[in-house]
Amino acid sequence: MRSRARTAVVLILLAVLLAAAALGALLIGAAETSSLIITEIRAPRIALTLIVGIGLGISGALLQGTLRNPLADPGIIGVSASAALGAVAAVAIGAAYSSLLAAVGATLAGLAGMALVLWIARSASGRTEVVTLVLGGVAVTAFAAAVLSVAVATSGVAGARSTTFWTTGSLALTTWPGVWSTLPFLVVAAVLAALVARDLDVMALGDGAAWAAGVQVERTRMLALGAAVLAVSAGVAVVGVIAFVGLVVPHTVRMLIGPRHGGLLIGSALAGALLLLLADTIARTVVSPVELPLGVVTAIIGAPVFVVLLRRTRAAQGGWA
Repeated sequence: MRSRARTAVVLILLAVLLAAAALGALLIGAAETSSLIITEIRAPRIALTLIVGIGLGISGALLQGTLRNPLADPGIIGVSASAALGAVAAVAIGAAYSSLLAAVGATLAGLAGMALVLWIARSASGRTEVVTLVLGGVAVTAFAAAVLSVAVATSGVAGARSTTFWTTGSLALTTWPGVWSTLPFLVVAAVLAALVARDLDVMALGDGAAWAAGVQVERTRMLALGAAVLAVSAGVAVVGVIAFVGLVVPHTVRMLIGPRHGGLLIGSALAGALLLLLADTIARTVVSPVELPLGVVTAIIGAPVFVVLLRRTRAAQGGWA
């Protein structure tokens, strides 16, 4: 009972902080605050920030829970970079930028990228090793980024946007169509996440225990991984790659309310949106009128956390050969 009360308090606090941050983001910025600027520039930007932040938080929590790997993150294991490449490929094929077309291409490529990394990381015993997961993600990310750079340079599509946009992320080009094209993917991902939350709690005890409890392990794993890709890929299609949010947020929320996925997924969604909203406010105001890439701000926050988690995981496993 005490655990449930603590979870409720933390979730309510996160929701209040998120509402306050959204209001602040709406008002903080240039002195010009006409109704047109608020409704056509700031409001869609805030809405998309919330959608992408929620998606990153959910995705990180699902990946870490499903793979039982503390370093699983859509940016680290290659999903985000693959999704960006898929978005650019879809735009190039369509000969013009369309947020919906880019979202579909990003989702398909994100699924392919994750499947490739998991194949690389899978050992002969069937386990997914931490070090090979990270190294496989680095390899897939580097390859996808290289191909993406070539594709952007040679596509001849003005709407394909710059390599910097795709690799470091930005909300500067946000429009309402981008918001509406991304939202359905997040809704589907959230529904799938809710469906598998309880089964993921059982799977944390091991596949054998989960099978004994009646959980369809492979079905649950595929649904969870699919939801994780859906949650992040559509966002990548409209704002580019934003690193480390999916890594930092679930760990922080887990320390506050525990590992049960029901509360963890909701908390990660709220905290992901809050972190991304604060990061975007910093990115567009700290050196105004110049706007920093959003991924740079999140990397400054997340990279030290990743190093700490990497060292802690290595120590817990007795070192890596």
